[in-house]
Amino acid sequence: MTENELFDIKIQKPSGDVYKNAKEFFDSLAKPVDGLGRFEDMICRIAAIQGTIKPDVSQKSLVIMCADNGVVREGVSQSDSAVTASVAKLMAESASTVCTMTAGYPVRIIPVDIGIDSDEKISGLVDRRIAGGTGNIAVEAAMTQKMCLDAIGAGIDMAKYCSDIGTGIIATGEMGIGNTTTSAALFCALTGEDPEDVTGRGAGLSDDGLKRKINVIERSLKIHGLDRPVSEPGRDYALSALSAVGGLDIAGLAGLFIGGALYHIPVVIDGAISAVSALAADMIVPGCRDYMIASHRGREACSRALDMMGLFPVIDADMALGEGTGAVMLFPLIDMIMSLYNGGTRFEETDIARYERFSV
Repeated sequence: MTENELFDIKIQKPSGDVYKNAKEFFDSLAKPVDGLGRFEDMICRIAAIQGTIKPDVSQKSLVIMCADNGVVREGVSQSDSAVTASVAKLMAESASTVCTMTAGYPVRIIPVDIGIDSDEKISGLVDRRIAGGTGNIAVEAAMTQKMCLDAIGAGIDMAKYCSDIGTGIIATGEMGIGNTTTSAALFCALTGEDPEDVTGRGAGLSDDGLKRKINVIERSLKIHGLDRPVSEPGRDYALSALSAVGGLDIAGLAGLFIGGALYHIPVVIDGAISAVSALAADMIVPGCRDYMIASHRGREACSRALDMMGLFPVIDADMALGEGTGAVMLFPLIDMIMSLYNGGTRFEETDIARYERFSV
């Protein structure tokens, strides 16, 4: 994918008429108006995205972008890069955390090698490896712009693949040691936030480790000229920031969000890393946020990216696991609401007077 091809993408807004009709259908069910709160808005948004008052989310996919990050060499994590490949192998064997959590549940898990630092290709992963990890952002750019564009393109391709196999809703996940550092750096670059305010402990850093991580992010932003707030960062700036301090996993997820908007598939944001990827996607291709569904508010402060896009998660459990675990936890909740939406008793079938809607 070229920069021109990326910037030429135009996102069509989901159908306002379908949203309105879905809301009216909810109101016909024998329950209080907006009794299911944000879940009702979520289902109406999914209907608008799919362009039908009867949305189908029976086919679910989880796409997990796996990649290594050169910044690990700065000592910003408890683990070394070898853990990325180890967990990816577990995914390929259906034995990782998210695979075990979803055992017996109808979700297709699609782990993608978009940048694992390993001499071997791991059987069972989708091979879209752009490079064997990224550069160390504290001393060099994470990616060339071509690498970044290739990763975004790979994410868009994965959305198309999901569309081709009939996926009705996509969950996002990632695996990459060091990616809480790159996502925090990118979030600061895109928003002007202070690294000290948004940097978390990742997989469990000590106090000294956290201080080192903050310092690495501060140095990285300064080296790449991203330490000064930008009043109105445009798509060029967002793409440059993603290339400089992001990661192949983050860029791949950004592409997945863009692809979901292109192919009219709702894409579920997981935790903080996924949220920062979503924010980058919407800044690079405006309008993508209309196709995003927030699942949970992660422990890392970068989850504030959801607030900036006006997206409201329905799960708040202080999670920080990754792999798409929070995103897939939303699926059974959606299924329950869809069961009511499709099969619930309507007021006209009872002797209960229908509630009136006095506000939108």
